[in-house]
Amino acid sequence: MAELDLGPQFGAQLKACSLDGFRPVNTWISNGIAWLDDIQAYYRERAAIEKEYGAKLSALAKKYHERKAKKIGPLSVGDTPTLTPGSLESASLTTWTTQLSTLEKRATEHDRFAGELAFQIAEPLKSAATRYEELRKSHADYAAKLEKERDSSYATLKREKGRYDGVCQEVESKRKKIESSYDSSKTKAQNSYQQQLSEMHNVKNTYLININVTNKQKEKYYHEYVPDLLDELSETRVGHLNAIWIKATQLELDTSARCTEHCEFLKSEIPRNVPRLDSLMFMQHNVAAWQEPSDFIFEPSPVWLDDSAMAVDEIAKIFLRNILGRSKGQIGELKRDVDGKRREIEKARQIRQNIREGRDKRDEVEVVRAIFLLQDNLHAVERQRTTVEVETATITAAVGDISLGAQNHNFRSQTFKIPTNCDLCGDRIWGLSAKGFDCKDCGYTCHNKCELKVPADCPGEQTKDEKKKLKAERQAATSAAPAQTNGGSPPDGVAELPVLSRSNTMNSLSSGYAASAHRSVSGASKPPLDDNSAELKPAMSKIAPGRKRIVAPPPTQYISELPASNGGSTRSQPRAKVAYSYQASGDGEVTVDDGLEVTVVEPDDGSGWTTISTSRSEGVVPTSYLEMLPDQPVMNHSTGSPYSPVLNSPRPQSSYSDSSNSLHTPASTSTTSQKKRGPAVAPKRGAKKLNYVEALYDYDGRTDAEWSMIEGEKFVLVTADQGDGWAEVEKGGVVKSVPANYVKSV
Repeated sequence: MAELDLGPQFGAQLKACSLDGFRPVNTWISNGIAWLDDIQAYYRERAAIEKEYGAKLSALAKKYHERKAKKIGPLSVGDTPTLTPGSLESASLTTWTTQLSTLEKRATEHDRFAGELAFQIAEPLKSAATRYEELRKSHADYAAKLEKERDSSYATLKREKGRYDGVCQEVESKRKKIESSYDSSKTKAQNSYQQQLSEMHNVKNTYLININVTNKQKEKYYHEYVPDLLDELSETRVGHLNAIWIKATQLELDTSARCTEHCEFLKSEIPRNVPRLDSLMFMQHNVAAWQEPSDFIFEPSPVWLDDSAMAVDEIAKIFLRNILGRSKGQIGELKRDVDGKRREIEKARQIRQNIREGRDKRDEVEVVRAIFLLQDNLHAVERQRTTVEVETATITAAVGDISLGAQNHNFRSQTFKIPTNCDLCGDRIWGLSAKGFDCKDCGYTCHNKCELKVPADCPGEQTKDEKKKLKAERQAATSAAPAQTNGGSPPDGVAELPVLSRSNTMNSLSSGYAASAHRSVSGASKPPLDDNSAELKPAMSKIAPGRKRIVAPPPTQYISELPASNGGSTRSQPRAKVAYSYQASGDGEVTVDDGLEVTVVEPDDGSGWTTISTSRSEGVVPTSYLEMLPDQPVMNHSTGSPYSPVLNSPRPQSSYSDSSNSLHTPASTSTTSQKKRGPAVAPKRGAKKLNYVEALYDYDGRTDAEWSMIEGEKFVLVTADQGDGWAEVEKGGVVKSVPANYVKSV
């Protein structure tokens, strides 16, 4: 066998094997590892036969000649070679043939040699086969992971395409709605159309970005990730096998002087089995034609015929500028991380080379395992870097580096405890957890979904008074913002209408927690009030923590046909009757007499105390001392009679959200008088309240004993984690389990 100084690369030569170069290599390596079992069996059987000398040795050599002949193809060129090897066999098989030929020339062996073969050759082979199989499985699992990531990227792109088609369909629907709307609602329909059009542009840009990211990840998968995985899977095993063969041969030299000449010849032949020779032969007989997979391209929506150019209007530039600023900020750190991990890999590979050259006594298998783990970590960071680089390049190519000079907001994730409106869209930041972002410098607040749409115009760090002033100006600007179109004018067929702002369509609830509310309509002028009509005013109630959240009907329900068509009706606050006299004994408590009717300001939140208001004072009393009264009928102020929903046609009533029903059921929601209780001792102030938890992530319950959750959803904590990783929570009176690390206390 000739000495070759070549460095075969599986990935560079075999990447075209049915677009899955790893599978045949993995099969070939698996055959090689399984072959170690054959060699181990050979030495164990030989150890037993050595005692019987000559005749048995000849039969054994013949037996393994036959076994080798059956495996020449799989061991030399794999199971499915593209080129038939003919009578050629791999370098390792050639060396193996030399071993069997030497065995045929030997006639006798010693008993001691038989024992040495069993304990110094067979057992290490068994251990090596087990370790190499574990290493091969790790490579196989990693190859499956790479393929799964590739398929995930494809699926994400497909999902973005579907999302883009859906948004385009929605834009077309909004456009048709403008044509079919009456004059009184055309402006609102036009505003909705413009908002949907802007959203379509953002979704389209996201789709285009995903196309480039997927293409780049695909390129790295076929040209870097899989090729790197294919390389150097075989040499470690072959090198280790050579060492065992040399040791076995040396045992034979020490055992029998008569076999010295044959053993010396065998020893000189084994080092010529260069590990690269087997790899070269396998590659030469498995090379196939390679065709690059085609790149993904932009596909226009069937209902919104468009080209592949990115939207670059001012609103779209804001979105792109924010993405560009975020991606540019990550590139430097990710590059440094990638460089550091690559240096670690190079250092580990140098250690492996030293081990092969005999200058390092560490375990090569463990070093290979460490290299594999380092490559896995590098791969994860490399994917992130590729994504941000492609995002930056895509946006820069379309609109240039628009992040220069941008005064980005210093946003931080925030859970708003008080009612807050988004400074961008003007809508209330709703939800059980009311999560969004606020700027630490200027106080700009927005939804999670609006973060990337916020203009980069932060004025810098502001005082508290300046933040309040900016908040008022932004809310005023949001309410007064005119409808926008692509060209700055309404579409054909849509007449210019008076500006209809949020203040024209609805009056926001002061807290989002109110027993009832009515919307008012304001216009350029107010019609005079008569006996049958009056200007509607919202009934505002004091914020009551722990009360049920009011979920408002759609905005289209807030506008009545006429400004005073409902007659100005109001609903009274919950009231209760004092069942037993109570003498205040602490701060915040109020003294009440038996039979007194009071107004419930804040219902019992689980502590056993209710906040009430009398004609003279306000404070808390034990809930057990109160008896709730039925709800008062709604009165029509213009007629003095109970309000009739049929005759007066009011807006749809607000509904209570089910999301808080499991947390508590305030006494104020009762519609009938509760049964009067006997005298009871007032509960101790500061009694322990219910403990609540909030979902950190979405979770789908796998059995009927588990809750399914969405991020931000709240539950009552029943039993905390007892060490098994699960917590028991209650919702709607039903107790089930959830993963403890998926929730946090609130």
